[in-house]
Amino acid sequence: MGVCTIGWAHSPFGRLDGLSLEDLIVQVSRDALAHAQVDGAEVDGIWLGQLNGGFVPEIFCSSLVLQADQRLRWCPATRVENACASGAAAVFAACDAIESGRAGLALVVGAEKMTGVSGPEVTRILGSASYVKEEAACGMSFPGLFGDLAQAYFDAYGDHASTLARIAAKNHANGTRNPWAQMRRDLGFEFCNTVSERNPRIAGPLRKTDCSLVSDGAAALVLADESLLARAVRAIRFRARAQVNDFLPISRRDVLSFEGPRRAWGTALTDAGCRVTDLSFAEVHDCFTIAELLTYEAMGLARPGRGADRLADGTVLPGGALPVNLSGGLKAKGHPIGATGVSMHVLAAMQLAGEAGDMQVDSPRLGGVFNMGGAAVANYVSILERAK
Repeated sequence: MGVCTIGWAHSPFGRLDGLSLEDLIVQVSRDALAHAQVDGAEVDGIWLGQLNGGFVPEIFCSSLVLQADQRLRWCPATRVENACASGAAAVFAACDAIESGRAGLALVVGAEKMTGVSGPEVTRILGSASYVKEEAACGMSFPGLFGDLAQAYFDAYGDHASTLARIAAKNHANGTRNPWAQMRRDLGFEFCNTVSERNPRIAGPLRKTDCSLVSDGAAALVLADESLLARAVRAIRFRARAQVNDFLPISRRDVLSFEGPRRAWGTALTDAGCRVTDLSFAEVHDCFTIAELLTYEAMGLARPGRGADRLADGTVLPGGALPVNLSGGLKAKGHPIGATGVSMHVLAAMQLAGEAGDMQVDSPRLGGVFNMGGAAVANYVSILERAK
């Protein structure tokens, strides 16, 4: 049984002081059902992707989705958490239910309210998604982990500070065309490449512009079994999808190899019967610019140490052979943890349906999505195509 996305919704990302987590969940749930032209009573299951970890007091949020529509009452609802890949984990769980025949229509919501706590508390909560006794408990944060990763890359392949700045500049420029992006400002390469009071070093060679944002936001999808597409206005099919998990402790693996993402991409592309060069675009997990650079190599666009070539030849730029993060990515769009993976699937579906507005790719055929939890621990790749 095939699975298709038939409707979606996306909130603005950013510091949304006037909106609670419940407000965000309810709004995107209502909007996605309306976009899909689906009645709440038709939904067979609900999946909510949310990290939480202390961002909000509530730890039992799955049934908040039912607040969106009285007719969702009695529908099974489950919260899914897999660090920064919680959104894709929720999408995959819903796909599993449809493919097994347990559900025909599913509502998937990703949401996070991060800005209600202090900056140090955000760092502490996110650090809890590491192998705590060897990492967070020893003072290591995720900026620190990815800063070490960037330094290891530089040690192996030379100084690529300017490469990371080009990724940041590209994604900020792309974000200006995304109406939901948190930062709709083209910062330019020189600003991103220069350490300054406004762009200080954060960890290792990473500057502020190399790091994603702390964000509030939500996104939602309505998924359907392919047998139910007769009255669907549009349908975006999951041609293939793959999840690969690696060891949690960094001490047990070579993070620079990005082996988990590499395996996830390889499996998904093989199952889809295509090559990476067949993709029309990709939305990938740029929690830090070094992660996007390593993803170019993991997905097969470049050999290890040569990811910069795809920036130099324009492949990953708008108008290139495989533009990456036309949404602005986590870098400019924002990164409300539980919403991110759902947002990526929403934006990819918009592209394939021709509904991406100023972000639109010309005549896209296949799209790739890569959502990652932790430092290449939980890795989700989807290959999507238009079915209707």
